[in-house]
Amino acid sequence: MRFRLLCAALFVCLAAPAQPMSVEKLISFLKSSVEMKMTDSEVAKFLKNVKLTDKLTDRMIEDLLAVGIGPKTRDALNGLRDRSATLGAAVIAPKEEGPKLPPVPSPAEQAEIIRDVREYALNYTKGLPDFVCTQVTRRKAAGEPGSRYGVRGASEPSFQTMDTLTIRLSYFEQKEDYKLILFNNAPTTQDYKNMGGATSSGEFGSMMREIFEPYTQTHFEWDHWATLRGKLVMAFRYNVEQSHSQWAIDYERKQHIYPAYSGLVYIDKDLHVVLRITLNADSIPPTFPIRLAKTVLDYDYQDISGHEFLLPLKAQVDMSADGILTRNETEFRLYRKYSAESEIRYDITPDPLPDEKTKEAPAVNCKDPKNAANPACKK
Repeated sequence: MRFRLLCAALFVCLAAPAQPMSVEKLISFLKSSVEMKMTDSEVAKFLKNVKLTDKLTDRMIEDLLAVGIGPKTRDALNGLRDRSATLGAAVIAPKEEGPKLPPVPSPAEQAEIIRDVREYALNYTKGLPDFVCTQVTRRKAAGEPGSRYGVRGASEPSFQTMDTLTIRLSYFEQKEDYKLILFNNAPTTQDYKNMGGATSSGEFGSMMREIFEPYTQTHFEWDHWATLRGKLVMAFRYNVEQSHSQWAIDYERKQHIYPAYSGLVYIDKDLHVVLRITLNADSIPPTFPIRLAKTVLDYDYQDISGHEFLLPLKAQVDMSADGILTRNETEFRLYRKYSAESEIRYDITPDPLPDEKTKEAPAVNCKDPKNAANPACKK
């Protein structure tokens, strides 16, 4: 309803007699017209009757081009620029300052942070308890835009769920065991190891460990501050050269490579533990069937017998081969203390996690009283 009312108000403006308008109000109007998809002709027609009260400059018009105004609107603005050339300079209210974040760590501090995280990563699996959890993998596929399988004219893939795997994952004495329980919500006796289609591994420590192992000689550099699941995090960009890569990409169990890769590591500001890893394959050989491979892995705190442990929450793996894009969305749910007969209901697959659980948000200055209600500032 609010959108319709605003649209109606703008069309009234288009039909009303010309009135004096400041450059600041003009800019606001044009941005709103783009957001509400008003036609280029309608906006240009309105601008021909506008009389500015201050000067419109070339720089302002250039900024509006980036917003997405059309060619007719641009021509009308050029006319307004010429007619307002003798007026006084426009007074534009300053933009609100962004959050005042902690300073970027110095090179020495960054090196110390990476040393702390390396020690944590190399010892991560040693500190995990024996547990059992439910792993849910939703496997999706889409035609790659521009390929013979893509939707004509589409710029983004349209993923369709192909199947859903519900797995009993047990972690005992630092070893993982996978047992497929449900296939598309129906009981099954199929062997998980022999399932066809796209699969992945490394969520329980090996991916993180390989990035931080001294052998890998990973290069780290500061990238940005962010908020992840309500915590202020430090994002470091990293890259691993092909000669030191331990990450394998396998195609139909017939061909495999160890590509160079890069990505981001999200680190808790205070605890120096890893909350997210992104990984992208770089410089894949042109003869290899898989053309794209990337992973996003999130960790979150899970309660096991009254104690909290940082464990995998969700992984998303994207690959492309032969004009087909595949996406595996894997969630790790219902963590429990391990026993050979741990009781977890497998009669239905849990609903997908809400997007908010894995959505990165801008960093927030929690010392500012205005942000007191922000979830990122609540402990």
